[in-house]
Amino acid sequence: METLLNKLVHKTRDLTKYGIKNAIVKWNLNPEKLQAITIEKGMGKETANGTLAINTGKFTGRSPQDRFIVKDQYTENKVWWGKTNKAISTENFNKLEAELTNYLSDKEIYASDAYVCADPTYKTYVRTIAEYPWSSMFTYNMFLRCEESELENFKEDWLVLCAPGYNAPDPKAVGLRQGNFSILNFSKKIALIGGSGYTGEIKKGIFSSLNFILPVEKDVLPMHCSANVGKDGDTAIFFGLSGTGKTTLSADPTRKLIGDDEHGWTANNNIFNFEGGCYAKVIDLSEEKEPDIFRAIKPGAILENVVFKDNGEVDYLDSSITQNTRVSYPIYHIDNIQKPSYADNPKNIFFLTADAFGVLPPVSKLTPGQAAYHFISGYTAKVAGTEAGITEPVPSFSACFGEPFMPLHPTVYAEMLSNKMQEAGVNVWLINTGWSGGPYGVGSRIKLKYTRAMIAAILNGDLDNVDYHQHPIFGLHMPKYCPNVPTEILDPMNTWLQKGGYISKAIQLAHSFHLNFEKFASEASEEIFEGGPLIDEHHHLNDHV
Repeated sequence: METLLNKLVHKTRDLTKYGIKNAIVKWNLNPEKLQAITIEKGMGKETANGTLAINTGKFTGRSPQDRFIVKDQYTENKVWWGKTNKAISTENFNKLEAELTNYLSDKEIYASDAYVCADPTYKTYVRTIAEYPWSSMFTYNMFLRCEESELENFKEDWLVLCAPGYNAPDPKAVGLRQGNFSILNFSKKIALIGGSGYTGEIKKGIFSSLNFILPVEKDVLPMHCSANVGKDGDTAIFFGLSGTGKTTLSADPTRKLIGDDEHGWTANNNIFNFEGGCYAKVIDLSEEKEPDIFRAIKPGAILENVVFKDNGEVDYLDSSITQNTRVSYPIYHIDNIQKPSYADNPKNIFFLTADAFGVLPPVSKLTPGQAAYHFISGYTAKVAGTEAGITEPVPSFSACFGEPFMPLHPTVYAEMLSNKMQEAGVNVWLINTGWSGGPYGVGSRIKLKYTRAMIAAILNGDLDNVDYHQHPIFGLHMPKYCPNVPTEILDPMNTWLQKGGYISKAIQLAHSFHLNFEKFASEASEEIFEGGPLIDEHHHLNDHV
């Protein structure tokens, strides 16, 4: 006779409540089984050391133009609608949900139950139902893994339906641009993914939902950052866009990694990881440059869109499929981690930027107003050669260092950050990991050992009592001395042969900041507004310089 427990489990695992009928469902398989099924179905192959490698198909990155949020009573007056957050109607969402669940019916599919948010107070259960076995393996790696007892009566807070093989046959009729889509419905608490096999859509869908729910409902600031903690319990967090050194600089042998990408900062002063794994770029990867990531690529990890050499080894230099080659792995593939993955208030916050104009100082200390301004700006620069047609550096701004995933207006996050920084007495630093001595092509990239030395000096308190002077154009406070760093590079103007060339390039970049900030100006406080560069729109330095 069926036990009561089995009946309960059976009930919680009945997919007909989602509209999925007659499916053969594989529940919570471990990575070994999911890898074996992927290989058996010809959907992937193994590297020389037994790591699964898959190809995500047409999409090798997120498709931000095909990301939507359902506009209804709950979201209408809260979401920052526009280019980043595009609206779709409840009616069109319901049509797509019905089509997608119908598509998943009568198939062999893979269901995985997990949670996000390492702090028990904010634990959010997520059920993912996926068409492909490797999508299920990705969720095992990236979300936090439940205890057996939690799986018995599992009830999800969010449902992810992922069908890479489904394309909307008539996109325009259901409010889409083309056949693929990634949609969040906050009233139903469902994330729909169709037409894209790129696994990052699963992770970023849930991350985007937390970026809305945590500040609106829980007074928690969600952050696109990495975080680590020292042996004395001092937490540091690192914000930065791709290529600025976020993963590299937070992987520190003397400190424990909390997480590499997504964190919350609570009202009662904890920093916690959203995830249970890492999703790292592997283009140009080597054991010398990124030892932690390199060693984490072993059975249980999933490589995406990499190319093999003849001997079965991966050619990490080959970008013929995409520049965005990736690996996902559970966080326990890294030795030096914080368990469980949360810690106390940060003592230091680092904003990382790779300034290809060679203008910003390698290290500077920010006032609360400057911190909020630079957080909203989220600046880095694209260098020549990264994209077709780019021959000179181009400024790149992404609000809150993660604009594509932020459903609320950026000033909401900036005001929260500003308040938390002041309450906690945090120091905020701008670190330029980019160029010095001239722009890209003329100057040279600031040495990683110097950047590491600056961060070590800050974490050790060595910059607490040194003299600072103010940058004449950006108003940033630059230390006059930093241990183990040549003094002449601390003021970027010293590194340029032509001082006039430096000033004009700095003014040019300052104007890019001003122009970018115009779209936020109406919502920004006076303090934030004054945190920007010290020049007005007529190329003059302001009186107070």
